[in-house]
Amino acid sequence: MKLNRYSTTRQKSCVPCSLAKAKCDRGVGCCTRCSQRGMSCTYPQAAPSEPSRAAANDHSNVALSSVSPASAISSPQIECQDVLHFSNLELFCPINADAISNRWLNSYLTIPGQTLKNYPPTITALIRRILKSYVDATVRGRGVPPFLHSSQTMAAYAQAPLSTCLTLIRIFEKPLPGGETAAMEVLQRALDALYEGHETYDDMMQLAAFQACLIYSMVLFVKVGQASVPFFRQAIIELQKVACSSSRQGLMCLAEQQRTRPTWESWIVVESKRRALFTMYMLDSLLLAQDDLPTMLGIELHGLPAPASKMLWRAQTRGEWEAEYNIHLVDWPDGDFRIDELWPAPEDLDEAGIHARRVRSERWLESVDEYGTFMYAVTSCTHGT
Repeated sequence: MKLNRYSTTRQKSCVPCSLAKAKCDRGVGCCTRCSQRGMSCTYPQAAPSEPSRAAANDHSNVALSSVSPASAISSPQIECQDVLHFSNLELFCPINADAISNRWLNSYLTIPGQTLKNYPPTITALIRRILKSYVDATVRGRGVPPFLHSSQTMAAYAQAPLSTCLTLIRIFEKPLPGGETAAMEVLQRALDALYEGHETYDDMMQLAAFQACLIYSMVLFVKVGQASVPFFRQAIIELQKVACSSSRQGLMCLAEQQRTRPTWESWIVVESKRRALFTMYMLDSLLLAQDDLPTMLGIELHGLPAPASKMLWRAQTRGEWEAEYNIHLVDWPDGDFRIDELWPAPEDLDEAGIHARRVRSERWLESVDEYGTFMYAVTSCTHGT
């Protein structure tokens, strides 16, 4: 069958050279510029608009070139017979998403209803170390952050913003002496490009753009530090606006609200978004604490489900996930454990209410993964919950 002449990319430069606006000699295997800088030399792939079931099966076990096979240790791959269809997602946003984009104002303006949050120095240090571990593992290709679902690192379901991000950040694995400034500029341009185009993306692309912007921001904070401060404040504002746009598309499944089982695809999207939001808020709090600025409780997230169980998040087949979700519905007949249940208890809550709250948090802790445990450590030591 004759191929469409436009079925392959016409881009004349690899991704790193294109973003750096540098000349690319398109060398076999790796161009000269990427070889000299120790960067991963990759080219954008044209994604099929409607892949067939057979085609999806053939490629579903192929990881992105930007992610090392070692990442399978922390992100198990979905089995090839489970073809995912990320369309017709029944989602809704139960919160005021605009408050997410305006969060950066909270430390400068007095807004009614805000609650001050003071991290102990040890918790600030813990957040810094954990976020750094996410960055280091991703930059080295040893894993992905806990807000990326394993399906998002599979070629069959890859979104360009995320696959490009996981490639670009590898330039920080072995930076050349004095090359950090150039590497920082590459990431800045990539972040700016995502911000400028995010409003035109569909839900899946917006999720990938949000996650990519978050990873870029984390890498800049960890790997560049003070050198990125002039740019970083604007980057955080842009990150929160991209997060707002993605959140408007939906942070919960309608089935979650109705206490029924959603589709696996719908749940993957909202769980990934919520985890990315929680991580962004911790990064924001860390930056404010570093600058000696007041940090406010993220009350705009009130009511969102807390990170789900390890078994749900790491399920490798549809059947495994559906069986686990059925158990989840039985375990939580009164509704999912919410993020605000990790915050200070309401002043009017009586002894029975406090006991019930403690029982729910202990039940949640039984099944969470390392990310959920990290969140509990931060909130428990900060609020005494």
